[in-house]
Amino acid sequence: MSLTLARRLARDRPALVALASLVLIALACFVGPRLTGHPPERIYPDFVRVAPSLAAHPRPDAVRPALTRLAFRMRLTLEDVAQDGDRVRMTLTAPKPIDARSLRLLPRSGLFGEAQVLERSADGRRLVVEAPLRRLTFLLGTDALGRDLLSRCLAAGQVSLLIGLTAALAALLIGVAYGAVSGMAGGTVDALMMRLLDILYALPFVFFVIMLLVFFRAGLWLVLVAVAAVEWLDMARIVRTQTLSLKDRDFVRAASALGAGTVRILVRHIVPNTLGSIIAAATLLVPRVILLESFLSFLGLGVQEPDTSWGVLIAEGARALESAPWMLAAPAGFLVVTLVALNRLGDGLGEALDPRLSAAEAR
Repeated sequence: MSLTLARRLARDRPALVALASLVLIALACFVGPRLTGHPPERIYPDFVRVAPSLAAHPRPDAVRPALTRLAFRMRLTLEDVAQDGDRVRMTLTAPKPIDARSLRLLPRSGLFGEAQVLERSADGRRLVVEAPLRRLTFLLGTDALGRDLLSRCLAAGQVSLLIGLTAALAALLIGVAYGAVSGMAGGTVDALMMRLLDILYALPFVFFVIMLLVFFRAGLWLVLVAVAAVEWLDMARIVRTQTLSLKDRDFVRAASALGAGTVRILVRHIVPNTLGSIIAAATLLVPRVILLESFLSFLGLGVQEPDTSWGVLIAEGARALESAPWMLAAPAGFLVVTLVALNRLGDGLGEALDPRLSAAEAR
């Protein structure tokens, strides 16, 4: 079965491209934050809302203003600056003897390395200091606090993919089992199970989340529990409908006549013949969950700092759309590519797992 599925997918080039895109996005999200050179939580106060660029920062005309701000924080006066390649020599003065420990602010700023004192006046009120200049590149720009947006998007992807895949897995496990049992049982049992489903549908989702907040603190795990608790309902209805249409087929009657039990019929005959619809619905469920998480985060009920997600970044970018459009474009780009790839891969898997295609190939 796996070899047949692989051969069918190999003939579907768009599905292969979608699968490769998802693998690359997943690898980038889980490995990339360690390779960008910028920790996702690192703040660069001198580079707030910097536009995307391949050029390294700081620019030559920005070195002196940055040193002036740092000198002010150190309660010193910047008298002179000379830049030689990637090294900066500066002269600092103060009305009192200068404590060399204050120079620790230079490497903490992220713009300079460890400072070295070259000259010191006899009274200690004048220092000549040299420090290496760090080159920083922000490929996707920075946000309103000066954090690298590429690192933030990759770290946010970990949370969004985790929430989407966890909710899809919960929907598959709970929804498939519930829907298959309901459709196979039929009669009064089916009616009671569907009425319970209707009651759960009637509960407002936001009210349900607020009720959870009474007992738990807002955060990632609350989002996982809340989304997984409601997103299996659609899956259950889909599987029930498919089961009702399959249980009167000849192959199911034949299996029952040969002595197969209900559980065996469900596992060996009913569920495999619904895999196409299940996978298609599951791939559509992942993007819906990600969007639902963004809605919760926008209300302050979802992912909380220091964690982030694509939904949180999109909400932040929407508020800064006029002044910094890249703050919205970057996370939205990751989200759109992921959603399109999931949808196309779901179509390809649904076609590859179609039992009618298997019968045609067998003939």
